[in-house]
Amino acid sequence: MAVLKKGARITGADRNKLAGDLKKQYDKGKSIRELADSHGRSYGFVHRVLSESGVTLRGRGGATRAKAKGK
Repeated sequence: MAVLKKGARITGADRNKLAGDLKKQYDKGKSIRELADSHGRSYGFVHRVLSESGVTLRGRGGATRAKAKGK
């Protein structure tokens, strides 16, 4: 992928190519934060590009609360 200047507006074919790259990496398990850091973009930008490209975003990680059985 061509190096994109930090903060540069990405449109058209470049945006589509970036969206495809981000989608592949996200589907392989990378987090939005990891993708943002590795591409020099903001979390919001990566989240928006993934959403626009139809990716089903994963829920947040961490412990979840469940009711104890029998209580």
